[in-house]
Amino acid sequence: MGSWNSVHLEVLYTVLGWVAFVSWSISFYPQVFLNFRRKSVVGLNFDFVVLNLTKHSSYLIYNASLFFSSAVQTQYRNKFGSNEMIPVAANDVAFSIHAVLLTAFTLLQIAIYDRGNQKVSKISIGIVSVAWLAAAVCVFIAIPKHSWLWLISCFSDIQVVMTIIKYIPQVILNFQRKSTIGFSIGNILLDFLGGVTNYGQMAVQSIDQNSWVNFYGNIGKTMISLVSIFFDVLFMFQHYVLYRNKKAVSPPNPTEVSNEPLLQNLC
Repeated sequence: MGSWNSVHLEVLYTVLGWVAFVSWSISFYPQVFLNFRRKSVVGLNFDFVVLNLTKHSSYLIYNASLFFSSAVQTQYRNKFGSNEMIPVAANDVAFSIHAVLLTAFTLLQIAIYDRGNQKVSKISIGIVSVAWLAAAVCVFIAIPKHSWLWLISCFSDIQVVMTIIKYIPQVILNFQRKSTIGFSIGNILLDFLGGVTNYGQMAVQSIDQNSWVNFYGNIGKTMISLVSIFFDVLFMFQHYVLYRNKKAVSPPNPTEVSNEPLLQNLC
């Protein structure tokens, strides 16, 4: 069983992990408060929220299983080495639980507040349905062979795909409206900090162990950091450079635009 070689790096690892937890957890609240203050969710892309719920639910299953299950941990060490440390920390599990709850609450706000002409696209619903169908198939394949590490890796893969896809509708919506009004930039700034510190936490563990296994052994955590950082930078560019101080542009034919699901533009 792996152990820390440096007490200082262990402390830094813990600090970075909980900074990531606080940053990512708080990042949900600016949008929640903005929705509450406006009593409206116009400007927030609903596909983003729906995809986000699947993403965080999958990530919770992965984190909780690898952190709490001795059977999964044994299979992990058999695959990557008996001296390797488990790449999931308590802050990862805490974040996942919090993220699922806050995303579900945001969906509740979408249900009760003014939505304008916005709606969840059929393509987004289809993507989520396929993701959970694939997860169900993986469960049936894994149970007879007791392939628990492989099974939770499937959930990790799902969350990686959802992480990549979920940001795209909001980027397109901002572009179509030529505005970021209704979309909280505070969410993005905190998400960016969380991505940087989360990646830093993994780097610290690798330096201490003189091994990069935790990067490819926990590809989900690696990708969530890198993808989040990439899209956060893109959102900041939209907010502070492209559409700074701009109000949303009203299309010449609102009825025509509102009837088109946003994600159709990705096909």
